[in-house]
Amino acid sequence: MEKRLPRKLAAILYADVAGYSRLTGEDEDATHRTLSEYLDQIANLIDSHGGRVMHYAGDAVLAKFDAVVDALSGAVAIQSELQIRNKILPGERKVEFRIGVNSGDVIEDRGDIYGDGVNVAARLEALAEPGGICISESVRTAVGKGLDLVYEDMGPREVKNIAEPVRAYKVVMSADGQSEENKSVKSAFEVHDKPSIAVLPFANMSNDPDQEYFADGMAEDIITALSRINQWLVVARNSSFAYKGRNVDIREIAKELGVRYVLEGSVRRGGNRLRITGQLIEADTGTHVWADRFDGDIDDVFALQDRITESVVGAIEPSLRKAEIERSKRKPPEDMGAYDLYLRALPHIYAMRPDDNEQALTFLHKAIELDGNYAPALAYLAWGYEQRLVRDWGAYGEDDSAVAIALAHRAIEADRNDAHVMAAAGFVLVMVARDYEQGLQATVRAHELNPNIAFVSMLVGVSQLFGGDPTKALVHFEDAIRVSPSDPGAFFFYSVAALAHLFCDRPAEAYDLATKSARMYPDWDTTYWSLIPALVQLGRREEAGSAVTKLLELSPKATVSRLRELMPIRNQEFLKIILDGMIVAGLPE
Repeated sequence: MEKRLPRKLAAILYADVAGYSRLTGEDEDATHRTLSEYLDQIANLIDSHGGRVMHYAGDAVLAKFDAVVDALSGAVAIQSELQIRNKILPGERKVEFRIGVNSGDVIEDRGDIYGDGVNVAARLEALAEPGGICISESVRTAVGKGLDLVYEDMGPREVKNIAEPVRAYKVVMSADGQSEENKSVKSAFEVHDKPSIAVLPFANMSNDPDQEYFADGMAEDIITALSRINQWLVVARNSSFAYKGRNVDIREIAKELGVRYVLEGSVRRGGNRLRITGQLIEADTGTHVWADRFDGDIDDVFALQDRITESVVGAIEPSLRKAEIERSKRKPPEDMGAYDLYLRALPHIYAMRPDDNEQALTFLHKAIELDGNYAPALAYLAWGYEQRLVRDWGAYGEDDSAVAIALAHRAIEADRNDAHVMAAAGFVLVMVARDYEQGLQATVRAHELNPNIAFVSMLVGVSQLFGGDPTKALVHFEDAIRVSPSDPGAFFFYSVAALAHLFCDRPAEAYDLATKSARMYPDWDTTYWSLIPALVQLGRREEAGSAVTKLLELSPKATVSRLRELMPIRNQEFLKIILDGMIVAGLPE
């Protein structure tokens, strides 16, 4: 008599890519890279929600959960996460999954599952919209009111190879991948009465596509100028720049970012001549509140930016005091070529990768050769050296530490009234010089100058974290997330916030944030400083060992003694928490 394999009740999640053949046909290599990254994220989310991936089939994922509510909440988390990731990809590169969730009997054999329960989940996936979730009636009944979601009854559906019609429900998702009824995270700007604005990346109208960096730098400078006005709330650069290259309706952008106004513009540069156009749109009505054109020479670039800022402010809030506008003006360099080189360096310094870092240092060194007192170039050059030193990327010159410290001091002396300068320079003094007193003073000064910049809040928080006050640091990390809710670089916010929780004896919170950071950017080594000891404290030794393996892939020279030398942590008890965890997890001494 043939042996009957045991059946068990399980919740099944089936996810598959929508339009995979079209995507690979347009750019096979890029699609495979994105898909691989997304599959890793999906696997991490399934694991964090108590599920287990049973197998992959090309671009599809099959997972099993013991609890129905975990399967559905995991599906929602996957779609929310991938929606955020897709924001930074051009339209033709977006990879969208459909997800089906079912509850039913499955046969589990040799590490895999199959049976009608699996088949129904796969058919539900086919009924879902790209980026959407479709569930069975058994899932809808089991979840009840257990999750704060909205469901749309799709009625009974005839599906292939299933004898009886399947009653299906659509989980209603918003444009940002969250449930319509009650989004888990609302825009930080929705609760404020202050004027709120997003500045989109300016279009490069020059004949030379290599001038793209200049258009980006123009928008970034205007964001900085506007954010210095305390009566305003301004979306951070990284959140508004997530829309670069995307054809999205202004009203949709304003809704996603939670702002009343959107500023867009263009830059045309020919030789030393500039033409800048701008238009300000009130999002609710689509009304053009203000539009203008500005012409001048490259030497006039800061004056042109100031005129745009004044015009935008005047259009929204004519009564704003002149003094507030004056505070927004920046000190121009003596040689405008230094400004140009500084702008070229920005995307490379923000990338935080070894090759980009070297390119950024090259541009910034050239900038200060032209103008030795240009504070932003000095501060960012010091920060570039800090990136190399703390990441252990290898020497750039003969004495990188001394050079970084000297540059930080020069930047502070050159301009004590620029928030970016004071934050970056103070951060370097903490991280490289271990001068916690002066470094913290500089970063606190930066926050006083402008508390509305995510970059500033982040560096103030990190300086306080390594200076010994994780509680105060967390406040600044939360500010950074508030100001830049859609920041593609939020992995950094979450990784340092995880460290703060670890130092406050909250390993579970540290693990959650570090895992979120790793999903966003698995190759950021700082994330593993908190993830590994958190896993050890939670008793998950095997996972901690796997995380050590990943850390060694990113930093082959990492050892306990090397980390003790590199980590600029003032409180030795905090340092011991990290190093003890690394030792238990198996990092070489």
